[in-house]
Amino acid sequence: MMENKFMIRTRNGKYIVRLVCIVLIVFGGSVRGRKLLSQTRPDPSSAAPFARWLVSESSWGILSTIADDLGGAPFGNVVSLSDGKPNEGKGIPYFYLTTLDPTSRYALKDHRSSLTISEYALGTCGKIDPENPTCAKITLNGKLSELDEKSEEAATARTALFAKHPEMPTWPKDHGFQVFKLDIEDIFMINYYGGPKPLTVEQYLHSEKDQLTSY
Repeated sequence: MMENKFMIRTRNGKYIVRLVCIVLIVFGGSVRGRKLLSQTRPDPSSAAPFARWLVSESSWGILSTIADDLGGAPFGNVVSLSDGKPNEGKGIPYFYLTTLDPTSRYALKDHRSSLTISEYALGTCGKIDPENPTCAKITLNGKLSELDEKSEEAATARTALFAKHPEMPTWPKDHGFQVFKLDIEDIFMINYYGGPKPLTVEQYLHSEKDQLTSY
């Protein structure tokens, strides 16, 4: 029988090839659709660094807006996000949205919005349930607005989004995708037992990366 061209004929050789494949899968890309983390998970007691880590490492979340055609009911939608280039996040979530989707249409009429992110999507919660307090979750409340496409901030945000989501530049030009920003006004985060962590927007935005500690 012809030997597979990716296998070495000896038993040890086959083992080495398989091991190399495993290493490439684990260290060279994502595992089951989850990207590798660029920063160490902070200690849960460090609220601001932890919140920044969770937002920075996440690539998507649930963005909720006020649906005027549903009597003002909240409308939650899965959206891709980025707060900066890898390992350079600033904490402000940016989105690439089209008015063909209701989320941006609602936001243009009523800016009140909230973004919810679960640590479970990062693969760092182990086997515990996403609702378990030790599997962190954060909700950022604020105002969602479209950025001036010619502004420096929009250019920076677009670079950050495309770096994390390389498929975005290929999306249809005639769909009118634009950069949106969530101006944070309030933060709700649970990342351990004992209820929500007290955390102000000022503390969140000015958390330095050197505050990160391994968990």
